Amino acid sequence: MVYHCVQEDLWLSAFPIGTEWENIDKIKEFNWNFENLEKALEEGGKLYGKTVYVFGSTEPQLLDVDGESKIVLIPIVVAVDCPFPPSDKIGINSVQRENEEIVPMRAMKMAWVPYVPLKDRLSRMESLKTKIFTLGCTQRRSALKHLKTERVKKFDYCMPYYMPLSPPEDEDDTVVNIMYPLEPPIVCDFDWEMDDYEDFIDEKVKDEVLPEDEKEKFKDFIKERVRERKRELKQAKEARKKAIDDLDPKLKEAMQNIRFYKFYPVKTKDTPDVSKVQAKYINRYYRQAHELL
Repeated sequence: MVYHCVQEDLWLSAFPIGTEWENIDKIKEFNWNFENLEKALEEGGKLYGKTVYVFGSTEPQLLDVDGESKIVLIPIVVAVDCPFPPSDKIGINSVQRENEEIVPMRAMKMAWVPYVPLKDRLSRMESLKTKIFTLGCTQRRSALKHLKTERVKKFDYCMPYYMPLSPPEDEDDTVVNIMYPLEPPIVCDFDWEMDDYEDFIDEKVKDEVLPEDEKEKFKDFIKERVRERKRELKQAKEARKKAIDDLDPKLKEAMQNIRFYKFYPVKTKDTPDVSKVQAKYINRYYRQAHELL
């Protein structure tokens, strides 16, 4: 298939997952250019002739805008080179949320949809042999006011889910995040292999962040968080093993050869320079991109 018909709107067709609804319009504050994405899909490009799944997101960064430092919401695009959808699930996770949720895309009104170039929009979608799919969301912003606040906020914490065949770096992590409900709350990390409970708690009392009469409650709180984290890691390891064992051989081969490409906007006279803030990190599930293009 020839990709020279790919239009400049491809990056806009991918829903900027995880971006707060009230900030989505800020993406269009600048006339961003993703010529690099278009070139990668054209003949001679890295993704030419491949089956590609594309999703968008945003990264707030402090950039120089006309000589002034300003927080800019930078759109980014991730292209997944894989003959099958990398996942049909969404992860819902944030610092504010106690528990991670993994839900079907449809639960958040999202799905992989064929990308149809502008020039072909008048044709019947079914007749197009496109190999580009974008992550779409059918939730109408105008209907948000009818939803409960908790439901609306879930969209802010969404990120594309992916379960790699290799275990995540934190699978054997021994650190738990602690947020103990005091005023102000105690926020810290506890390493159950490196830290001693008594010494750790005495240090908090010494630093005057924990009252003496809260020591036992704080200790019980930490121990419960450690038990929860160990249980989560055990369940995740078992779930990974079962999922890999159950994989169709063709799908397993595809997953072994999957590639992630991350795109930032190219520099133009109308847009701020993002070259110094580019990073391969995608999210906690996809981890790092294989290449920045």
